[in-house]
Amino acid sequence: MTYPTETPTQSDIWAATADLTTLRHKLLDLFCQLAYQEGDFVLASGLRSSYYVNKTQVTLHPQGALAVGRLLLPLLPTDTQAVAGLTLGADPIVAAVSVVSVYENRPLPALIIRKEAKGYGTKAYIEGPTLAEGAKVVVLEDVVTTGQSALKAVDRLKDAGYTVEQVIALVDRQQGGAELYQSAGLKFEALFAIEEIQKRYRELAN
Repeated sequence: MTYPTETPTQSDIWAATADLTTLRHKLLDLFCQLAYQEGDFVLASGLRSSYYVNKTQVTLHPQGALAVGRLLLPLLPTDTQAVAGLTLGADPIVAAVSVVSVYENRPLPALIIRKEAKGYGTKAYIEGPTLAEGAKVVVLEDVVTTGQSALKAVDRLKDAGYTVEQVIALVDRQQGGAELYQSAGLKFEALFAIEEIQKRYRELAN
């Protein structure tokens, strides 16, 4: 897909104007067209897979990022005080939600969790504004497989004194992540289950 340099048309601004139901359908199509691939892949978890979801093709896409922010924000509990995620996959997601939150008059800061402590300066694990002790933070994730990435973010946030009760993902591969979060006492929700993406992918291919 090429990005327009001229004045946007109505078809270019769907992510900003569509109702949430339509927006979800359009984002699903974007995942199918840009991110979902079939083949032989090794995942970050070390597992082999016959398919791969190259999520940054959507989360770093202009309309995709805006759609992600608009769709995830309403899923956050009303008492949420920030969103956070483990670098690198969650970075564009937390940023998108934070920006959209300003337009919805419920501004939420974004926190990025490093995999390793920064080796200079503050040597921090968490980048972003410092919140009050006990602040309620929701962890956002791109694609959940085993669930370990988001759980690492949860642990870092709790170590910093924040309250974390929920993980929200864009895609659930349904390979144990939900069960891991449940065992850790966390609520879990995903925008799409992998079966929905696969079904739509095949519909679009026909």
